[in-house]
Amino acid sequence: MRLSTVQYDLLERAIVNGSRLAIRRRGTEYLVIPERLRLEHGREIIVARHPSTGHRLDLVLDELDQLEPVR
Repeated sequence: MRLSTVQYDLLERAIVNGSRLAIRRRGTEYLVIPERLRLEHGREIIVARHPSTGHRLDLVLDELDQLEPVR
C-alpha cells in the first residue's frame, strides 16, 4: 500500500495525539496506538502499541492493505 498525503497526515496526527488507528494487513485487522515512524533498510515502519495489552507492534508501511482512524 502506498499512503496518500491525507493518510500520512492522519498517521502523523495519530502519533502526536495518541489516538487509535485501524490497520489491515494480510486479512488481519489491528487496532493500535502509533508511537512513531522509523526507517529501516529503506522501508518505513510504524512503531505502535496494542491499546489493551501494551504489546509493541512494528508494522511495515508497504505491507499494509488499509489504514483508517478509529472514531
